[in-house]
Amino acid sequence: MIKRRTFGKALGVAAGGAVTAPLTGPLGPSGSAHASPATGRRSAAATAPTAGPRERTAFPSLKKVRAGLLEIGYAEAGPAHGAPVICLHGWPYDIHSFVDVAPLLAAEGHRVIVPYLRGHGTTRFVSPRTFRNGQQSAIALDIIALMDALGLERAVLAGFDWGARTADVIAALWPERCKALVSVGGYLVINLETNLQPLPPATERAWWYQYYFSTERGRIAMEDKAKRHDLTRLVWDTVSPTWDFDDATFERTAAAFENPDYAAIVVHNYRWRLSLAEGERRYEPYEKRLAARPVIGVPTVTLDAERDPFTVPGDGSAYRDRFVGPYDHRTLKGIGHNVPQEAPEAFARAVIDANRL
Repeated sequence: MIKRRTFGKALGVAAGGAVTAPLTGPLGPSGSAHASPATGRRSAAATAPTAGPRERTAFPSLKKVRAGLLEIGYAEAGPAHGAPVICLHGWPYDIHSFVDVAPLLAAEGHRVIVPYLRGHGTTRFVSPRTFRNGQQSAIALDIIALMDALGLERAVLAGFDWGARTADVIAALWPERCKALVSVGGYLVINLETNLQPLPPATERAWWYQYYFSTERGRIAMEDKAKRHDLTRLVWDTVSPTWDFDDATFERTAAAFENPDYAAIVVHNYRWRLSLAEGERRYEPYEKRLAARPVIGVPTVTLDAERDPFTVPGDGSAYRDRFVGPYDHRTLKGIGHNVPQEAPEAFARAVIDANRL
């Protein structure tokens, strides 16, 4: 269990973006038995190392870039010419999920990009007339636009929750843009028809907020600052039962929920998943391709968090056939939903290993 003990350390960055103080030995040999790229066999369960004194509270500065429909706010760490890694957060989280991961990867020579997804933090729509759409292909195309804006041909894509789904979509539809993939929870591409089928009751209970957002009560709650604060905090507490975070950790992320488009994007995302809200015609070709559950052929490490209520039983077997390239699977003992912030060294290790598969 990660202990949130130290909160006064800011991430130091030298000229050119390199971390000033390398982190001593954070990414040594993993404790798991790695799969052979040729066989793709799953590794043994891996216990995530504790971040301890390496924990940080903030990125040194944020940047913005015009990218497609958005002006995207993002954090960056590491050398400007390093091999790029894009880290993608989920809901209800933000870029701070990677505040400990980024310096670990930067110390290994990577250029680390951590963007706010649409509707979060400093990311803004360029036009007030753009529909506030939360469907999966729209968010994936935001990241493609970000890569274009930053001049990145390819990058390692690594994420959890919405971020894992976004990375999966890009790896499936635009594999030439994805050098390698780290996906918490495995294959998260949404098929709307399949999503209409009920899940086991215990699983449905974990999705309570999805159904809440389908109601006007839920929409109003998301638009109310106090109710939104308490709702998202409850999600943190319930989906990461072993994570010993403090109030300050949550509040740093909750600031990203003040984005004027936050409620609209979140509500549309969850209503669209249940076919209760329409997507946009411009994304229909992509959604049709995704409905066929396309396989992913790029080198991939999938991570399952043992204490995450959304982790599918079977140690990755339920989605193993969707990954047809070099592959490894790891289970993180005692870890909940917010994997990169709860187990930053294990997450960073997965990125390094995926890039080498």
